[in-house]
Amino acid sequence: MKTLFLLRHAKSSWDDRSVRDFDRPLNERGLNAAPLVGELLRARGIRPQRIICSPAERTRQTIALVLRAAGLAEEVHFNGRIYEANLRQLLDIVREIDDAVETALLVGHNYGIENLLAHLTGDARHMPTAALAHIVLEVEAWRDARENAGRLEFFVRPKDLSG
Repeated sequence: MKTLFLLRHAKSSWDDRSVRDFDRPLNERGLNAAPLVGELLRARGIRPQRIICSPAERTRQTIALVLRAAGLAEEVHFNGRIYEANLRQLLDIVREIDDAVETALLVGHNYGIENLLAHLTGDARHMPTAALAHIVLEVEAWRDARENAGRLEFFVRPKDLSG
């Protein structure tokens, strides 16, 4: 079995319309939400062996805040294919994970992240910003990740963590 966490970036700012989408930073709400996810990882003892993240500014900021709050110093692997990726592209990225890795965290964007969750688990959910999904894949090798091969263990949104 393999374990995959899907994290959508925290809420980004639209204050400056001249900033390219790729370069948009987190807004105040996002800056507050991302550490809540990290605190959850710390509380549950979750330590991903591989972190794969979109290189967009909002995902970079999200994972930095999550890791800091979680007390983790794992290397982050930035993959430009995640930015604006569709389901097939994300599935390819998951299937490329080294089989020595048992637990991976993929940090990306909608609608790709939502579609990947639904594809792997059959559980279609809206993933608001900073939502985290924990999926257990009933596969021995990442390359075997496929439709309905996974089970959603838990799903949390920032509003579930802030109260």
